[in-house]
Amino acid sequence: MTRALCRFLVLLLTCVAHPVAAQQADAPIQQILQTHGQVIERSSRQTIGPAIDALAKSGLPEAQAVLEKWQAKQMWRHRDSGLFVWADEVDRDTLRIFDFAGGAEIGTVPDDDYAQLKPNSGIRGLIGAALVQFQLTDPLPANRATALDAIERDPEPSHLDALRAASNDEPDPVLEARKQRLERLLTIRFDPDDAARIAAMDGFRGDLGVDVRAALNPLLATRTEASAIRPEGADIARFLEPGTEALSEDAAYRLLVASGLAEPRISRADKRRALEANIDNGTVAGIELATLDSIAARDMAYDALAERGVVTPVATEAEVATALASHVFFDRYIGAPAPVAQAAAEVLESIETKVAINQTLDLGLDALSLASIYFLAAIGLAITFGVMGVINMAHGEFIMMGAYTGYVVQLFVPDYTLSILLAIPLAFAVTFGAGVALERLVIRWLYHRPLETLLATFGVSIALQQIAKNIFGTQARPLTAPSWLDGSLVFNDIVSISYIRIAIFVLALLFLALFLLVMNRTRLGLEVRAVTQNPRMAASMGINPDRINMLTFGFGSGVAGIAGVAIGLYAKVTSEMGADYIVQSFMTVVVGGVGNIWGTLLGATLVGTLQKGIEWLNPSNTLAAQTYMILFIILFIQFRPRGIIALKGRAAEA
Repeated sequence: MTRALCRFLVLLLTCVAHPVAAQQADAPIQQILQTHGQVIERSSRQTIGPAIDALAKSGLPEAQAVLEKWQAKQMWRHRDSGLFVWADEVDRDTLRIFDFAGGAEIGTVPDDDYAQLKPNSGIRGLIGAALVQFQLTDPLPANRATALDAIERDPEPSHLDALRAASNDEPDPVLEARKQRLERLLTIRFDPDDAARIAAMDGFRGDLGVDVRAALNPLLATRTEASAIRPEGADIARFLEPGTEALSEDAAYRLLVASGLAEPRISRADKRRALEANIDNGTVAGIELATLDSIAARDMAYDALAERGVVTPVATEAEVATALASHVFFDRYIGAPAPVAQAAAEVLESIETKVAINQTLDLGLDALSLASIYFLAAIGLAITFGVMGVINMAHGEFIMMGAYTGYVVQLFVPDYTLSILLAIPLAFAVTFGAGVALERLVIRWLYHRPLETLLATFGVSIALQQIAKNIFGTQARPLTAPSWLDGSLVFNDIVSISYIRIAIFVLALLFLALFLLVMNRTRLGLEVRAVTQNPRMAASMGINPDRINMLTFGFGSGVAGIAGVAIGLYAKVTSEMGADYIVQSFMTVVVGGVGNIWGTLLGATLVGTLQKGIEWLNPSNTLAAQTYMILFIILFIQFRPRGIIALKGRAAEA
């Protein structure tokens, strides 16, 4: 009392001497601060709540400024008068202080007479939560959006009333929708009225938002219990059968023991040691050792020791079975009252059905995306393998060369959009030339000798990998996509696809159209088809098969280079990147049908879908997924060795 009286007298004298201080002391915001002054000055997370609530619920326009300055450690208190001000530090020893009531500058004073309030991180978090209600009605939409972000990160019961008060006057339709959604989510979590919670849930039936499931799942929390009689009540979530996946027999009996409904049991080894420790003159509890040759006899001897108080009473195996059979096991809702939990379960069931449908759609998009990548990687191989019958093991290295070409272009052209547009034709030219050189120098001498061709191109692939390592090193190199390819096309919280994969899919369609145009509308395509069907007849008609083979191999290699640019936009660009696609490329060509573009498209779709499906069934082991896929392809070829669409001509005869 004496201390409080002294402070009051000092405050009174200060107010008499300084009219500004008197005006401060009379302000309603200052009176609230004085009421909780001691708590504010010696604040802790456990005690500061009432002071923050008093400011937040005061309805005073200055309350927001007080909370913001307090949170920013700009609030000071006069050591003698106890008046609160906010201040800017002019220098180490001087403050420019301002009145909370009107915001007017009071003056510049030494800091010796003022104590700075430095709330810790916990108190600043509480202040931030209280500030949300002011930010929700801020004139700036960005500040209102920031407040909604804060609520989404760390919702509290106090936010519910603030959201309800701020939702009616929101002029921005996007923010209004966010506010209404958040208000319903917080109603589900914090509203004491069960009917209001259930009504809020009904609006989320079939909603795929992760936030909805995060709000509903805690309401379905259960506790496993046991009872000698079958319980009844709406709070019973389900009944459990011991020995099933939901409740093992060991877990069920441990529950009985923990509930005091059964005696603990002991392992046979521990029981045997207990019996051995109590052997007395060839007997245990008066029972001859020679008769302890069965589990039942040893149980009887142990029970006899327990009756004498020598060992702890435990249940026998028969008693365990009897106890399990004579009790009922069930899960009881503990996350919410029974009506609320049941309503949450119904809403989640409707959501899970829609989630399953959308997961299937998302898996289909992933499979389609992977199929487009495999199609790009395999289309060049389909051309060379189908028309020429050449097994080119260096095809993956042409993909790698195209990716490195894109990387080199970006070194000189920093504009990523322009660099990609330049890299695509340049990659085609580089790999076209490399393909022509490979055909002229190696492959032309090995026609109709598939084993020698395979070995030769395999050696070329190793050489190209080593050359790439010598030039670019072993570290992965970046091939950066343009900024307009960043992010994903999001349909909902489950279904999305990256813009890069959409671009690759579009590129695959463009190449399909280009290939069909070249093969069906140009002289080169006519000659290629003629050589494919019957090279001797084509030669007799004036077509040079040797020239067609060279151009065809170069064209297929050039397409592989363009595929390398596309693949390098999302995959790592290394000297070994081609090896990641050579197996899938061959599988795509063989499954689809050698030399047929539509077969290659179908083969890529089948291989991509199969791989994604196996990965979905076994997500933790992608290597096993590829192994299963190869086994499936082997079985498929046994039944349809020429692929989905068989080609007539030289490739079919090979």
